[in-house]
Amino acid sequence: MPNPHYDLLLKLLLIGDSGVGKSCLLLRFCDDAWTPSFITTIGIDFKIRTIELDGKRIKLQIWDTAGQERFRTITTAYYRGAMGILLVFDVTDERSFQNIRTWHSNVEQHASEGVSRLLVGNKSDWTEKRAVSQEEAQKLADELGIRYVETSAKNNDQVDDAFVGLAREVKQKLVESGAINPVMGTATNQAGGAGGNGSVNVSAGGQGAKQGGCC
Repeated sequence: MPNPHYDLLLKLLLIGDSGVGKSCLLLRFCDDAWTPSFITTIGIDFKIRTIELDGKRIKLQIWDTAGQERFRTITTAYYRGAMGILLVFDVTDERSFQNIRTWHSNVEQHASEGVSRLLVGNKSDWTEKRAVSQEEAQKLADELGIRYVETSAKNNDQVDDAFVGLAREVKQKLVESGAINPVMGTATNQAGGAGGNGSVNVSAGGQGAKQGGCC
């Protein structure tokens, strides 16, 4: 029986170096808030937001991972349950951009085959400190075969476009694969409401997570 509160559950994952603004993006998208504080995410955290997409209510469960090496084993366990992954770097930090290749390799190794991916260059408002040009980032995105978008969590610039755009891509893939009914927007047995093999247990993950502020 369909859930009365939403038509489809999609699980998205934020990955990238520590300090690139993953938590800020999540806070802005889910709570329409921003903080200049730097509080490192411990392990993993998640937030939920329900959006309207093509006339259907889509529940987005978005996981925010720690970027530090010591948490890498914990966070890679969540790759398999993700249906869409945002690879985030800081446009003012060239090292975080160079490390995107490593993050992408982790996705290739640990995530489900065919997972939707999006390259995100955050802190686009900090023009005077930009270290990575839009052209460089687009070239890498083209090489990886994924879309690129620049965001500013501080100014709320293209944040919705990033998350909603990725959710739309995930939903379209599910329709094309026959995992969901394109008319009703409900999951077939194959999709299991996005909770088949490799899905993440929300209750267990949420209780074990510690709130991370902006990074």
